[in-house]
Amino acid sequence: MTTNVSGEINKSLNNSLLIGVILIVLGIAAIAAPAVSTIFAETWIAAILASAGVSKLIYAFQTRDRGGFIWKLLLSGLYIGTGVMLFVYPLTGVLTLTLLLGSFLLTEGIFELILAFQLRPQQNWTWVLGDGIITLLLGAMIWFQWPFNARWLIGTLVGASVLFTGISRVMLSLNARSTLSQSNQPTEV
Repeated sequence: MTTNVSGEINKSLNNSLLIGVILIVLGIAAIAAPAVSTIFAETWIAAILASAGVSKLIYAFQTRDRGGFIWKLLLSGLYIGTGVMLFVYPLTGVLTLTLLLGSFLLTEGIFELILAFQLRPQQNWTWVLGDGIITLLLGAMIWFQWPFNARWLIGTLVGASVLFTGISRVMLSLNARSTLSQSNQPTEV
């Protein structure tokens, strides 16, 4: 019985390790070809928005007797329209998404700086301050280099995220495998 459970755990760890390696390869590929991965990410966002819009449209008709039908229709139209526009004009969509990302990071950086100074009496508040400064600088870098950075920025960031997700998955899998093999070793009494 213990061997069966151990075998299932090993199989699960091997699958997790394989997924981690695949994510590492995909992350490196996304970073190596940032223009392609940027368009891929933009198209993915377009598909999500269009699908969400269709879902909202179905929901609007299912709940039309509960009020707000026109607003639900308008909201679904906004989602569908934005998704379709991103599909039809992908380069404009990349420019827009990059500018939105820069705006988001600038705003987040300002909020984190405010939070840091509110946390100032607490120990380690400087970590929040550092995070705010770095986030603000990243947002500013995106804004000041826009539109020249739009073709590669999103793809590079997505690639880095996928790469580090893969690395963390591999490391967690290897750690779990090591822990499992240590627990299966006979103990001396």
